[in-house]
Amino acid sequence: MPETGSIFVTGATGYVGGRLVPRLLAAGYTVQAMGRSLEKLACRPWARHPNIQLVQGDVQDLASLVRAARGCTAAYYLVHGMIAQKERYAEADRLSAINMRTAAEQAGMAQIVYLGGLGDSGHPGLSPHLSSRHEVGDLLRSGTVPVTILRAAMILGSGSASFEILRYLVERLPVMITPRWVHIPTQPISIENVLDYLIGCLGNEKTLGQTFDIGGPEVLNYAALIRIYAQEAGLPPRRVIPVPVLTPRLSALWIHLVTPVPAVIARPLTQGMSVPTVCGEQRIRELIPLKLVDCRTAMRTALDRILQNQVETCWSDAGVPRPPEWAVCGDADYAGGTILTCAYRLRLAAEPHRLWAPVTALGGEGGYLFGDWLWRLRGLLDRWAGGVGLRRGRRHPTELRVGDALDFWRVWTVEPNQRLTLLAEMKVPGDAILDIQIHPLADGRSELRLVSRFLPRGLGGLLYWYSLYPFHVWIFRGMLLALARRAGAPSGARPEYFDPRIEPSCALKSQAPPLDRS
Repeated sequence: MPETGSIFVTGATGYVGGRLVPRLLAAGYTVQAMGRSLEKLACRPWARHPNIQLVQGDVQDLASLVRAARGCTAAYYLVHGMIAQKERYAEADRLSAINMRTAAEQAGMAQIVYLGGLGDSGHPGLSPHLSSRHEVGDLLRSGTVPVTILRAAMILGSGSASFEILRYLVERLPVMITPRWVHIPTQPISIENVLDYLIGCLGNEKTLGQTFDIGGPEVLNYAALIRIYAQEAGLPPRRVIPVPVLTPRLSALWIHLVTPVPAVIARPLTQGMSVPTVCGEQRIRELIPLKLVDCRTAMRTALDRILQNQVETCWSDAGVPRPPEWAVCGDADYAGGTILTCAYRLRLAAEPHRLWAPVTALGGEGGYLFGDWLWRLRGLLDRWAGGVGLRRGRRHPTELRVGDALDFWRVWTVEPNQRLTLLAEMKVPGDAILDIQIHPLADGRSELRLVSRFLPRGLGGLLYWYSLYPFHVWIFRGMLLALARRAGAPSGARPEYFDPRIEPSCALKSQAPPLDRS
């Protein structure tokens, strides 16, 4: 363990980083956790630990990265641009790795620990995704700071993208038409073993400047993983039919339609499965002895965590809410354009905390309390259009934190008992925000508000808004009444329209003329 200085963790709100930070803190380390959004970092359960420092920075911005890494003696590099940068991930990861190398040198660090991907770099069928993972490792170790590279294949754990693909495919498809790579060998590893190896390498002189393959105790193929998952989930045996014509692109599109993982993420993952991802050496097992978790046990643990609503992190956690400029208080005039609104309110004999519980439980398996068939139709259309749809669900059935994925929304603000703001991530010709507000009134009463704001792009955006406006009115009125009933505060009054330009909750402004509300 380093005697002085903090441990710098990039990607602290991502799938692996979000689980690594609390384990480092439990081991007695002082951690400097970096993210692009301090609000998102502050929502993590470990954010108030006495040995944590939250710092804002972006691996794409060298100056901010250098500031964030100052004073640290070692770093974990757990950043991947596949979600945030989509098709540009290789270019983005290249720049990020160069910036991390420079920031570590300027901070005088003693070690960088990087989690990469398995796969023979000389294999003629190596995917662009795995090639990029290898390139990042090469760029990091081209500097003066010693680098420890851990290379893993499929990570088995609740919430991982690979596990979610497997889970949804097996649960939803009794018969699967699959690519030929379902019989290519791979060596999955449990998330717990990944974390153990990451911590075991920290400050370990024998791992400096070394590259290690890490994997579980078994070499299997995807067909075997399908069989094991079906058994652990108590499902009938699944039939797997490999065909030669199912390309990685077609596989990714099929995964996009059946699972919550979008095609832009599924495609690099499926391309990586087309080559063997098996450990070429096992030196790490002697340096860091562990009890390796087999695939069946890892799946059973992941399923238990999902059923108990104890998923620490999820693949969809990656990324940061990026509200459009016009959504920032006071920026409407600067951003330009016409901001269209639909806003309704209902006054209730209930204190804010009673209304907050049903508000934060919206979405996921619980639905939206009113017009769920319309929400499901919108999610289905979005999925067919290439969007995220409703299948991402939510990490926890009642808790929300900044940056969480919530169906086809992203949580932007969470002000307990006051406000929940969601940014639309569905396919839509414009920028959309759903604002749910609770305003305290006298005598223990509250006013519940639903406000939709939309900045259309071109004529298509205008047609989209005005064609759906009657449905917005119907849904908003119904949702307000349903939320009141769920809170145990039914109201004899009817939801009423209001103009948020006249009664804003902040400096947000709308330049659109009010619509006919009859």
